[in-house]
Amino acid sequence: MPLGFWKPSKEQIALSANKQIPDVIAPGIKLLFCGINPGLYTAAIEKHFGRPGNRFWPALFAGGFTPRLFSPFEQHLLLLDNIGITNLVNRATARADEVEDNELQKGAEILSEKIAKYKPEAVAILGITTYRTAFKKPKAKLGLQEDTISGAKLWVLPNPSGLNAHFQIKELGFLFTQLKSGVFAR
Repeated sequence: MPLGFWKPSKEQIALSANKQIPDVIAPGIKLLFCGINPGLYTAAIEKHFGRPGNRFWPALFAGGFTPRLFSPFEQHLLLLDNIGITNLVNRATARADEVEDNELQKGAEILSEKIAKYKPEAVAILGITTYRTAFKKPKAKLGLQEDTISGAKLWVLPNPSGLNAHFQIKELGFLFTQLKSGVFAR
């Protein structure tokens, strides 16, 4: 187990409703991943994509972003590779569908401000349905978008939650590989 790993109790998870977790971000990063909102387990451990069934970390590895499979407790190491993590809505819920449309749309505004401040070259929003709602783009498709956000290239990828059965690690890894090629290939 990675240093610092711990498993929250059921009580700690239950007490994490509405809790917020800090972004992993720094000025001038190349890529900012944007999740929907933290789940209760993630909020309890205060690490992005923290629930064991979440496929973000395996997809990141499969896409070639990390030299090995990182745990959520190593999220800070992403900054060394100019990668950051944030959420559209920073309020923890048991399920993403507990987030209201108006919260997502407000989150889109906040994300735009964050991108203007930190100036990543690209942002990858993880969740096509969420993107469509938050940015009022009902016909958006996965992949690189024609639109930008505050000057950053915009990618939309599937939600890596274990609850999203439409995409498995192989497909997520392929899409993450395309993202890496599009952002880091020069």
